[in-house]
Amino acid sequence: MKKKVALVTGGYSGEAQISYKSAVTVGNNIDREKFEVYKIDIHPDGWFYEDEDGNRTNVNREDFTVQHHNEKIKFDTVLLCIHGTPGEDGKLQGYFDMLHLPYTSCDAATSALTFNKRYTVAVAAFGGINVARSMHLLRHTPVAVNTILQQISLPAFVKPNNGGSSIGMSKVNTKEELEPALAKAFKEDDQVLVEEFIKGREFTIGVLKTKGEILVLPITEIKTHNEFFDFEAKYQGKSEEVTPAVIDEAVKIKLQAAAKKVYQLLNCRGIVRIDFILNEQNQEPYMLEVNTVPGQSQASVVPQQVKAMGWSLKDFYTAVIEESFN
Repeated sequence: MKKKVALVTGGYSGEAQISYKSAVTVGNNIDREKFEVYKIDIHPDGWFYEDEDGNRTNVNREDFTVQHHNEKIKFDTVLLCIHGTPGEDGKLQGYFDMLHLPYTSCDAATSALTFNKRYTVAVAAFGGINVARSMHLLRHTPVAVNTILQQISLPAFVKPNNGGSSIGMSKVNTKEELEPALAKAFKEDDQVLVEEFIKGREFTIGVLKTKGEILVLPITEIKTHNEFFDFEAKYQGKSEEVTPAVIDEAVKIKLQAAAKKVYQLLNCRGIVRIDFILNEQNQEPYMLEVNTVPGQSQASVVPQQVKAMGWSLKDFYTAVIEESFN
């Protein structure tokens, strides 16, 4: 009997547009001989089941069920395709935990932790992972520009502490650029991270636990045409992504070991993408951030890495779904 899978997309943040694109890729590559797929749109206007004809019915939030052809559908698992809140920050994970419903992402605690960039790098550093020097700012506790510059050297990155897709992010090269960059980031979040720039090559690595083993996907090098890997570079063709990355074997081993260590340290589950800078000075990987619901659109990195490994996306999503039951 086929397992019933809720393909959950949408969300309440600006990243919803990426979530819908991810859901298209995932939906087109799920093995329909093994799984029945039901698309669920979690939207600020409500939670909806969307059938193959585009008809929408409300999801029963008491037990996360839907009515389809006069039948009450109970799901066996949830395949999460929401980037941003509430699908990447632990809120939905906690809800599904209370319903005893399996899902494909990290658990509520890990999702909430990794959604907060400052807490992520703090825990990673405590666990022996290299990270950049950073400063955590709160909207209700303003900090003067001069005070920031006493602790953080320029150039630096300014970014919303919670969120992804590089929305609200800026690279700051001069003191005069810092105040506007902070204002831009605070439009997206009440917390902002100011992080020192590390010169080096940027890499991103997909990691998946399947059949009890942690699998590190082929490494991708990010070469952006812009000053940094911003939203435009990520999703509007302003970057070059080389998969597998052209790197020395020693560097490859270091990056793979760091990615695996981060995955274990943060108690990750499902497919996670971890971003690193290879520090030009000491040739050591420095962790930038962890994405617990990485993009799956045609422009996204993980599908590229899956293909470079010789897997079909169908086999990959089967592995992701089946792992949710373990």
